[in-house]
Amino acid sequence: MRDFAAIDFETANNEPTSVCSVGIVVVRDCEIVDSFYSLIKPEPDYYTFWTTQVHGLSEADTWNSPVFPDVWAKVEPLIDGLPLVAHNKAFDENCLKAVFRCYQMDYPDYEFHCTLVKSRRVWPGGKHNLDIIAARCGFDLAQHHHALADAEACAAIAIKLFNPGDDPYYMEASEKVLAKMRELGEPVKCATLSEIMCTDRKTIDLAMRYLREDGLVSSPRRGYWEVVFIKS
Repeated sequence: MRDFAAIDFETANNEPTSVCSVGIVVVRDCEIVDSFYSLIKPEPDYYTFWTTQVHGLSEADTWNSPVFPDVWAKVEPLIDGLPLVAHNKAFDENCLKAVFRCYQMDYPDYEFHCTLVKSRRVWPGGKHNLDIIAARCGFDLAQHHHALADAEACAAIAIKLFNPGDDPYYMEASEKVLAKMRELGEPVKCATLSEIMCTDRKTIDLAMRYLREDGLVSSPRRGYWEVVFIKS
């Protein structure tokens, strides 16, 4: 996925309709080409102590801000035809649908992808907070919980993790496949590796592609693969 829009909402209270800021980062051909940020007058219009502690916004910041429909009228042209990406899409997608309902707007059924889900698949262990995964993908999130900064971090993660040509999941999987093949010490089928490693066939096939392109495996006969041992 090389073209998409990363999105992040902050809310004023526990109601999903209470979006008080939005950050949008537009990515085309894996490059950031545009961005958008706006404060939003929340609905209902009150802030809890804890939400203000998280993002630093209060009623004074959004008292004269535009309501959501006016803000979204500026967002729509930027994201037209693009899938949306969020870190924990369950939150942001829920907010977007809720605020559309609140203002009786027709929801376009946006395509949503989640960098949180993807990062858990790529790196099963450890924490998957936005700032932690952003750092792992080479992005320094200095203003965590500012909607635009968070959208930028999400975009950086998506560029790294959703690009099929440079997917760490398959690169790491290829290392495990190579290690298992060396352990077996004989030509093996991808289907057999899939069963032995309890890994889906697509992962094995793509991992094998990486290994073949790097000259680490060869096919001595149709359907079988073996490790290429380089003589010193």
